[in-house]
Amino acid sequence: MSYLLNMYALVALFGMVLVLMLTRWWRPNKRWLVLAFNLLFLLVFSQKLFVFSLVYVLLNYLGYLFLVHVRSGRRWWFLALIVGNVALVCGVRLLWMGVFEHPYFDAIYTFGLIYTVLKVIDALYLAYYVGREGGRAPLLDYVNYLLFIPTFTSGPILKFRDFLADSKKPYTVSAADFEAGVKRIILGLFKKVVLVASMTVVFKSVLEQDLTPLHSLFLMVWFYALIYFDFSGYSDIAIGFGRLMGYTIPENFKQPFQSPTLTQYWRNWHATLGDWFRDHIYMIFSRQLSSRWAGAGVSMLIMVLIGLWHGFSWLYLLWGVYHGALIGLESLLNKSTVQRRKVSAAYFWFRCAVTQLIVLLAIVVYSGNTETVLRIYKGLLGL
Repeated sequence: MSYLLNMYALVALFGMVLVLMLTRWWRPNKRWLVLAFNLLFLLVFSQKLFVFSLVYVLLNYLGYLFLVHVRSGRRWWFLALIVGNVALVCGVRLLWMGVFEHPYFDAIYTFGLIYTVLKVIDALYLAYYVGREGGRAPLLDYVNYLLFIPTFTSGPILKFRDFLADSKKPYTVSAADFEAGVKRIILGLFKKVVLVASMTVVFKSVLEQDLTPLHSLFLMVWFYALIYFDFSGYSDIAIGFGRLMGYTIPENFKQPFQSPTLTQYWRNWHATLGDWFRDHIYMIFSRQLSSRWAGAGVSMLIMVLIGLWHGFSWLYLLWGVYHGALIGLESLLNKSTVQRRKVSAAYFWFRCAVTQLIVLLAIVVYSGNTETVLRIYKGLLGL
């Protein structure tokens, strides 16, 4: 996740932007030069990652083209390609966790794969639902989509259709775009380098003490702010560089603290991840969603999958059940949305406060450390 904070990586990215600006007279410069940059960056970063990523992308492109053209048993081929990709990610994660071993495994293979597989599946959806009419894409654009360096390891998650539309446009970055992109990168670096680094020191210092309920509550609030600056800071850097390289990267954080329901919160916090799971999971079950109970069940499934996507542990599973149950309850009670213009300011902000409290109670699960999570909860309960 932190490779964009490396000075050499930042210099390389700004160098790529400069090359694009100097070659804007060549209409296909964005597509070909970005391809060369993506591949060269991975090769310099890790030869093993370069080979693994290239093989993975090329095999999936063959599957993508096959799905575009095949006519017999398309649904089963579609599902088989998705299951194959999910199985690969699960296998690599289990190897990384040490559940089982293989002599050819290297932990570097997990770098970027968790996000790349989501983009692979999005491309398969386009191939399946659009087909020959508009689903076919050149290998050049497919490779760029999956290996686009600014979003390679932590998103935001691009939609294949949107990326293809951007690829067809010539490289045009105005002075205003350049200024906005640079400002966004600086903002992201400030969040990651200054705020997150200093806040992490404070978090670890307090965590080492004997925790009282007040200490634990402070750690939960502090950690909530810390991960917001961490995640949103990375997104700022990715969005800024994407803009400078001629691609529109979607926003990942849309004022999540002003979300009056948990359903709306997940449309605003890590928005592209929530959108991806809703778009791709809901689409499968949309014809069967004839009742609120069915909708609540799908909400539970989506949040459990998001939890397991973050990590294979009982903590993330419980986190998913917790959020899924509450979002399902909102659906059953018809309380999934609150329109700000139709309610009083006091009621709106009260609902926002309740939503933030719900999120806060489970936020430390994002640390991924079972011992840390249990210590904080024990301190909160005075145990």
